[in-house]
Amino acid sequence: MPLTASPPSRPRIRFDRNELAGAFGDLGTDLPLLIGIIAASGVDSASVLVMFGLMQVFSGLWYGLPMPVQPLKAFAALVIAQKIPGRIIYGGGLAIGIGMLVLSLTGLIDALARLIPKPVVRGIQFGLALQLATLALKQYVPADGVGGYALAAAAFLITVVLLGNRRWPAALFVVALGIGYALVFKLDLATAQRAAGFHVPSWHIPATADILTGAVLLALPQIPLSLGNSILATEQVLHDHFPERPITVRQISFTYALMNLVNPFFGGFPVCHGSGGLAGHYAFGARTGGSVLLYGGLFLILGLFFSQGFAQVVQIFPLPVLGVLLLFEALTLAALLRDITSSRNDLVVALLVGLLCGGLPYGYLVGLVVGTAVYYAMRRNWVGLGK
Repeated sequence: MPLTASPPSRPRIRFDRNELAGAFGDLGTDLPLLIGIIAASGVDSASVLVMFGLMQVFSGLWYGLPMPVQPLKAFAALVIAQKIPGRIIYGGGLAIGIGMLVLSLTGLIDALARLIPKPVVRGIQFGLALQLATLALKQYVPADGVGGYALAAAAFLITVVLLGNRRWPAALFVVALGIGYALVFKLDLATAQRAAGFHVPSWHIPATADILTGAVLLALPQIPLSLGNSILATEQVLHDHFPERPITVRQISFTYALMNLVNPFFGGFPVCHGSGGLAGHYAFGARTGGSVLLYGGLFLILGLFFSQGFAQVVQIFPLPVLGVLLLFEALTLAALLRDITSSRNDLVVALLVGLLCGGLPYGYLVGLVVGTAVYYAMRRNWVGLGK
């Protein structure tokens, strides 16, 4: 009896138009955060950009999947709002790297993963989707007035028509539209020339006092978001899209820790994995680590050769186009709710968690705790929706 041939395995790294298109799937989240961080804290832009690019390359090679890294969002929000200096940022990054390493090596992260149910994870993803969609529609799309709305409408139409098309990836056309608009209406050659120059990351050793201060000011507020979105939700999205590659929460938390144990010594901003970035790369066509390597290469070029004028150079790219990319990243995340819609209780828990995460200060901590408590209360029939 002839043996049936097994299907070919997916390559770990591939470079093609779909990987290139997927590389832009998280651009709308990362660029504005990095600009805000550099402007608010005064950190060395070359160090931040080069290390951010290197962490992308590390993640792409380690996993062989479209698994980019992102700036820690709670960290970033606090740094931008309070103008926290670089030494505290580096101390906080090292503190959260140590904490995540402990969770990984001791197996405590696995216990947390077993405790927190799937509807709560889906709710965390939904809450992030609400935040991303709000940011896209309220701040990015209206940024350039009437012309920006027209540009966003064109980008939206292109994406709707071509989303999922492997031959003509939507993101390539959307980004080309944005570049064309920037060249015609926004390019300032004098600014670009002043930004050019070769720069490398600077060495930094965090002081003990800065590590302790950063742990309290920055690491503690970040932990709930990291547990929910960076670890648990990312593992779930990997399972959804790549079931043949069983990546565990312990593996994800280990690479999260490793990146933040290295970054502070070279002036890099603390980073994490994230379900939104993974969903964005996947939505626009990426299926291997190639998209993340290409994405990292973009930031390496910016950091090594254009870092001194980074904020001015990247601002020529129109925000309405970034807004459309961000909106489809949000829609991809929100669509993950579909696998729990058969259970009314599970759907209610997920929606509750999403609204808490998206609408409250420290919403990810509140959503995580309240959602888990409500889920188990429903399982024990302590509370319910009735018939």
